[in-house]
Amino acid sequence: MRRVTPDAVGAITGVMAARAHLAMFPLSNLARFGLDGVDDLAMSLWWDGASVVGVTRSGMVLPFGDPAAAAIVDRDLVGVIGERRVARALLAAAGLSGVAATLDRDVPQFLLDLASLVVPPGPGQIVPLAEVDQTRLTGWIAAYTVEALNVDPVRAQAQAEISINRYIAARSHHVLCVDDSPVALTGVNAKVADMVQVGGVYVPPALRGRGHARRAVAMDLARLRDGGVRRATLFASGPAAVRAYRSIGFTVVGDWTLFLFDGPQRGGPGHGTVH
Repeated sequence: MRRVTPDAVGAITGVMAARAHLAMFPLSNLARFGLDGVDDLAMSLWWDGASVVGVTRSGMVLPFGDPAAAAIVDRDLVGVIGERRVARALLAAAGLSGVAATLDRDVPQFLLDLASLVVPPGPGQIVPLAEVDQTRLTGWIAAYTVEALNVDPVRAQAQAEISINRYIAARSHHVLCVDDSPVALTGVNAKVADMVQVGGVYVPPALRGRGHARRAVAMDLARLRDGGVRRATLFASGPAAVRAYRSIGFTVVGDWTLFLFDGPQRGGPGHGTVH
């Protein structure tokens, strides 16, 4: 595979955009932070004419198609996130399938044409994060990070304090409030053209089982649909989430792998923890 240069980015992103639901992270990161940029989410790309390996500056591998492992050999990596068949094959080819991981999970991916969105009836309204108590929401984001990504609570709290400022600046996340009290968080963690990827959906344990998550997601997607968004994709972390997303119109289109290493790793011969 060859390293992608700025003059080739347009053609390669066009190939990925044709199946955008399989490339939301790399496409969104490229649009926001550019090729070989300085942000942790900035992308470097390798390309073989049909498949792509994207690696963020922080070391997250985001594959598309059926890429060879050569692009990720001898690089400091923190994990692999991608379509299950592709991600698992890439991990195996790089000799990284058996390394210690803080998260090793396969989850279903859902897709929805927003013309078919079902908004469940019920009370409440969607408001931007900036209009809700920041201390409470930071705690929610930290709890989500622990629950969904198995991150250490201390590290999750530190990440949440950074994330909430990013979310507010990007206006990417909203809160469902009922009687002026926040009950659910929802957001968009990637946007490409007329498609969004939903992420960060969280309801505190004491408020679960009341339909808040599905209503929050549906109301936010209805708002986005009114602004021109036509499609949405997301991942579900368990049976309750699957039921919620099916109830508002989403259908399963595949499976994704979330594999986060327990410390930086290098692929290839003699791979192991980076010192």
